Amino acid sequence: MRLLSVNTGRVRPLQIQGRRILSAIGKQPVTGAVTVGTMGLDGDEQADPTVHGGPAKAVYAYPAEHLPFWKAQRADASVSLFDEDLPHGFMGENLSIQGLTEHDVWIGDELQFPGCTLRVTAPREPCFKFAAVMGLPRAGRLMMDALCCGFYLSVVQPGAIEAGQGFRLQPGPRGLSVAQAFAAKRAKHRD
Repeated sequence: MRLLSVNTGRVRPLQIQGRRILSAIGKQPVTGAVTVGTMGLDGDEQADPTVHGGPAKAVYAYPAEHLPFWKAQRADASVSLFDEDLPHGFMGENLSIQGLTEHDVWIGDELQFPGCTLRVTAPREPCFKFAAVMGLPRAGRLMMDALCCGFYLSVVQPGAIEAGQGFRLQPGPRGLSVAQAFAAKRAKHRD
């Protein structure tokens, strides 16, 4: 399991259907070590802390394994060329990871990096800002159907984190996987 990229973003205006909305979904890769505190990564902001951020959702991780799916969806909808790669941070994630998907990680598991430890707390739920950035009105529904949401993390041990690092998964209580938790939310939304 590897950390491919560490990404941060500042709150800035987004134009969505003629409305000006504040968002920090536009994350950019950061080089070098980044400080991780109890509220998240140094240099990262959230526009709506009722939905993103806070101690339980301090950091958002997204598996790079899902990027080909989104690349194909965008190409099918003529949003982008088929060969246009999605950069790390495009999904709004702080951590672009490889080797660990929602089916492999459980609520309460810990990701142990050389300089900090993060605990899995919840799946990410898609919002209208995500659909706008993706250029796909159905992006939220696609994320729910494919169970490719990524997951939020709390900070157990503050420290520093850097792209290129390996990390280890320390199993937690193993009551509910991120995919199972997200599928339950999906079922609730459909009822």
